[in-house]
Order: sequence, then C-alpha cells, then structure tokens
Amino acid sequence: MSYRLPPLPALRAFEAAARHLSFKKAADELFVTPAAVSQQIKALESYLGVPLFHRLPRALELSEQGQAMLPKLREGLDCLAAAVGVAQLRPAGPLTVHAPPSFALRWLVPRLSRFGALHPEVELRLADDVGNIDGLGRGPETLLTDPRDAGSAVAVRFGMVDYPGFCRDLLLAPEYVLVCSPGLLSRSAPLVTAADLGQHVLIHDESIPDEAVRPSWAEWFRLAGVAEVDASRGPRFSSAVLVLEAALGGQGMALALWPLVEADVSAGRLVMPFATVMPSRYVYSLVVPEALADRPLIRDFRAWLLAEAGAAEARPPLPSLR
Repeated sequence: MSYRLPPLPALRAFEAAARHLSFKKAADELFVTPAAVSQQIKALESYLGVPLFHRLPRALELSEQGQAMLPKLREGLDCLAAAVGVAQLRPAGPLTVHAPPSFALRWLVPRLSRFGALHPEVELRLADDVGNIDGLGRGPETLLTDPRDAGSAVAVRFGMVDYPGFCRDLLLAPEYVLVCSPGLLSRSAPLVTAADLGQHVLIHDESIPDEAVRPSWAEWFRLAGVAEVDASRGPRFSSAVLVLEAALGGQGMALALWPLVEADVSAGRLVMPFATVMPSRYVYSLVVPEALADRPLIRDFRAWLLAEAGAAEARPPLPSLR
C-alpha cells in the first residue's frame, strides 16, 4: 500500500508545537531552533492547504483543522514508534500470550502445563485482558506492540473480524449451552421441560459489548420452541467469569460457551438440563503479527495451540438431565 504523506519532520514539529502551544518549547524538545519549527509548520500548512494554528500576538492556538488532525497524528506517531520498537527488540525472550479472561482461566490455563512439558525452555507470560474481545475499543495492534512482550507475543481473540497486518487461525467456533449447578435443581422448582425455566433465575452474560451479538435467552427459547417466557428478567454480569461463578454457586441458569464449561460438566460441577445449543456469532482465533509469524518460538506455540484446539470436544454431549 502506498501512502502520500508530508515529511515526517514536519509532522513531528506540528505535534510538538500543538502539545506545548509554543514553537520555542517544541524547538527545545526537538533540538532545533524556533525558526526551524516555524518553517516546518509553514511547509506542512502549505502541503495541506489549510492553517493549523492561529498565530496571536502573545499566544498560539490550534485552528479547527489542527484540532481535528492532532489526535490521529498522535495515534499514528505512537504506532510508528511501537513498530520501530518491535523491530529493535531481540527475537528471543519470553512469549506473551494475551487472551480474554474467561478463556484464559477455563480453557488455556488447564492446558498450559502440556506446552511447558514440550518446551521447558520457554518462559511464558499469560496476560488476560477484556480488550481481546472485539468491540471493546482495542484491536490486537494495541496489545501486541508492548515492549514488555520482548517482541514475541500472540493473542487469542474472541470476535468475528479479520485483523489487517496479522495472521489469524481459527481455534474454536463454540456453541452456547444451558448449564446450572446440580444442587440448584434439587432445591428449586421442577425442571421437566424448557418452559419450566420460567420459574428459574436466568443469568445474563453481557461480556460482549455489542448487544446484537451477545448470547440471548430470547434466542435460546426460540430455538427450544418455547414461547411466552419472560427472557429479560434475572441478574446481568459484565464478565463471563462472573456468569460461570454465579452458575457454579447455584444462583441460576446460565448460557455458557461449551469450551469454557466442558471440564465442569465432565466433573459434575455443572449439569446440562436440555440439549438445545445456540451457535456463537463470535469465534476464538489465534492472532499473530505478520512480521513475527515465522519466529520459532511463535511457530511452536501456534502448532501446539492448534493441536489442542483440534483435540477439544467440538460439540457438547447429550444433556445430563431431563
């Protein structure tokens, strides 16, 4: 992709002058003269065809065009600095894996010992962050250019988009299942048909910012062929981790991603009263910066993670209770 951009020194001069609202302070920061800063900004204004500052007798103010340009320019300079930093980092070092909190806790952590057994030489750092869920305002470019990652970092994203500049591998296309604590069934209203859920507490998962993409009790009831149940009632949680803790604690019925509850169902900590499943619009993907994809450390982790995902039980079993 080709870019038609003004010279970088002029952009740096504008950013510094806009931040300080002073050509002299910008010049001190850039180790040039105030006249040089002024000349760079005049050249930039000529290139753009618009004024970037109002030059008052005793003050300097940003013009409307300058105010509009400054935030994106700062973002671009930050990305440029991060890109240079990544290129300068040594290839070896710890491997940082970024992941959504619920996936890290309930799917990835129980499996990491197997990676450690295969690659004992790797120093691994796991960072859980809700920013790895699409729609929370941060893409992988903000998480995978942190100098603390020593240049070897990957992310597990929960979303449904591609990420320009990154390699993406599909890990899991999960389904939502209805789960609850077995103790809840023994002390609450009978649960013979799905319509009986109208007498139970429904726990709502709001960890996905986009309401149109979230798991919906209304959609689950539609798939189960149940009408006239108030699907809006019940407590709401902003984290899938909290949803599962509430379900494990016997506080109600929850819609949970099967990979996150497979171990709990197998161990009897949770049960699946009904067979109805609901596809997730989001999927789990492994995301790696294209520039780092061929590093041996990242190649090894990618191969291991894809194998683990391939071995995972793709679909939930028949319901444990009816």
